[in-house]
Amino acid sequence: MAKAFESLRGQFLLDGGRLHGSWFHRTVVLVCSHDAEGAFGLVLNRPAGHPVGEAIVADLPDILREMPLRVGGPVQPAALSFLHGDHFLPDGSVMENVDLGHDLDDLVELGGSFSATRRLAVFAGYAGWSAGQLDDELRRGAWLTHPATPELIFDSDPAQLWRNLLRAKGPRYRLLADAPEDPSLN
Repeated sequence: MAKAFESLRGQFLLDGGRLHGSWFHRTVVLVCSHDAEGAFGLVLNRPAGHPVGEAIVADLPDILREMPLRVGGPVQPAALSFLHGDHFLPDGSVMENVDLGHDLDDLVELGGSFSATRRLAVFAGYAGWSAGQLDDELRRGAWLTHPATPELIFDSDPAQLWRNLLRAKGPRYRLLADAPEDPSLN
């Protein structure tokens, strides 16, 4: 009997140690959509090294202009995506209180309006998988899954996110989390 499809929307994918040498080495990907047609995700822990204002030519509010840009994945590096979280988004498209957007006008509107509980992250590029591709990678053990939360998405130090999530998975993963970037240095 065939196994029923299980969506990973709202979950993290963590490099399980088998992606060394690939673009996804030591990444944390938030799966924003996943169905039988494929999957779309954003890498949370890869900074672009410059603020949003240097990448987007538009009249941006100061808060957006100065916000760090993240590299969401290797697909279409000029594509704009953003995650926005708020306590008042019970029907968020990614998960409760987290929504995904791609429209520059919506981003500018969010950046220009005030909400004490709103959080925002802006990405260039994304991670994408065709039908069955992500499921196959999971079967081969390339990825580990971990529950996502708005706090982990918006409030975590991107430089430590992969390591901290692996450590949270328990003692079995601590060795991988604490291994040096270059295994020959071990």
